Amino acid sequence: MKLPKGVSAADFNATLKEFRLVVGEEWVFTNDEDMHLYRDAYSLAWEEPSELVASAAVAPENVEQVQAVVRVASKYRVPLFAISTGKNLGYGGSAPNMAGNVIIDLKRLKKIIEVDDKRNFCIVEPGVSYFDLYKHIHEHGFKVMMDVPDPGWGSPLGNAVDHGIGYTWMNYRDHFGSHCGMEVVLPDGEIMRTGMAAVPGAKTWAENKYGYGAYVDGLFAQSNFGIVTKMGFWMQPQPDHFLNGLVKVPKYHDLIPLINGVNRMEDQGLIGHPRYSCPMDPLCMQIEPEIYKPTPELMALNSRPGGSSVEEYQAYAEKQGHEFWNVTLNFYGPKETVYANWEYAKKTVFAAIPGVRFEEIENYAFPLENAEAIKKVRHKVALGIPNMSIFSIGARSAAMPQPGDGHAWFSPIVPRNGEEFIHAHKVFTKAAREMNITSAPISVTNVPMSWQYRTYLYLFPVFVSRSDKERNRKSVDDFNKLITLAAENGWSEYRTPPIFQDAVAATYSFNNNILLRFQERLKDAIDPHGILAPGRGGIWPKRYRENS
Repeated sequence: MKLPKGVSAADFNATLKEFRLVVGEEWVFTNDEDMHLYRDAYSLAWEEPSELVASAAVAPENVEQVQAVVRVASKYRVPLFAISTGKNLGYGGSAPNMAGNVIIDLKRLKKIIEVDDKRNFCIVEPGVSYFDLYKHIHEHGFKVMMDVPDPGWGSPLGNAVDHGIGYTWMNYRDHFGSHCGMEVVLPDGEIMRTGMAAVPGAKTWAENKYGYGAYVDGLFAQSNFGIVTKMGFWMQPQPDHFLNGLVKVPKYHDLIPLINGVNRMEDQGLIGHPRYSCPMDPLCMQIEPEIYKPTPELMALNSRPGGSSVEEYQAYAEKQGHEFWNVTLNFYGPKETVYANWEYAKKTVFAAIPGVRFEEIENYAFPLENAEAIKKVRHKVALGIPNMSIFSIGARSAAMPQPGDGHAWFSPIVPRNGEEFIHAHKVFTKAAREMNITSAPISVTNVPMSWQYRTYLYLFPVFVSRSDKERNRKSVDDFNKLITLAAENGWSEYRTPPIFQDAVAATYSFNNNILLRFQERLKDAIDPHGILAPGRGGIWPKRYRENS
């Protein structure tokens, strides 16, 4: 067992004893078998001395027990790290962001406080998963649709406070952006509610974000100022109809007018999530192996660090008779509107791109009548249906005959602009060749990830090997260099595994890192003992900054 930094064995044991009095003996975990569940299964430091492992875990049942646990931790200066139902795979897993932290596992806070399908909102606790909420909605016949990430075992609240993202309409895909009001346990154990929720008996907790005065909700996302125990969310009414259509373009540089057209449609509110793909992209082939099947020739093109040239991929696409890029447009609403918007896309928005082709993929009327109908849906998250299909990434497949043991996501934010995305191709493929990066599928076939409304992610996995520690160490070094390279081009990550949290925070460096210095001042004022997730988001309390 690795003790928390700066905590004596006597104080640690006293803390665990008091935790047991609060939550019960069976809800404090210390043995190796239990603690294995709180490791990052995708850690690049697996079995290394630097692996971020917890010392213990405690699972309170309600907000009063959360308060008591926090007060005990404050008394003994024992750092806590809160998790909910998800695994956060690729971004640190269920492990703490500092070795020795005690995990406060919120999985038992499972209340669905309210769902309203007339005003279209819900209020939930952190132990409610997407599966739980989906089941509740359908059991009660509520006519609302969720926005869900991959995979569905996560918590709406937990996903939101990590800036998680989804697959439907622009204003719902940003899960923190669609939250409305929260309840937070502060580092001294006090409960605070924000926005309209701060009004006793408030009737608009989950409808008006701001209430009156300073808006503080953002302090509790990707940070360490409190533990969120309830959160409201705006929801979308269940649409009458859904249709998705594919727009295919033949040339590499067609990405520019393709993106311009998508932006035009999305910014008018005519489409939901635009899903870009490339039949030659290694990641696309892993996500949809039943659609994109590699040939030996394509595997050879993708086997080089940084992939192959635009010209080689272009020649391959023409030889195979398929497009270079495609985008799936998702339409929601009345059937007449859905088809009118699809016709507008075909005849007006994209018609000027030479060689463009269109294909209608699916159309459904709501509600979907039974489980068999749901099973047929190709991309279930587009309909707000939680599932677990994302685990195709990194698994053994024709596109990846030698599977990895997990991955860490590299996810810089880039402008929603074709010219800039092509520039990013040049930057990252050049780096991959120069650095001989073989653990990440970087190439000019990488597609814009459009979950975030108004920006794209240039996202790719850096694969992990549990048997090759040298490879992992090189991957860590490569990852750090890519963080620096992205920042030099005006990009930086929106999310990262904890081992890179300080490097990413350091790229937000305007005016001698004033943003981080301001966050540190807040941390020291709100959490003077530094007990909540020290270092999360790159924000370290004074006790650890002084001893670093």
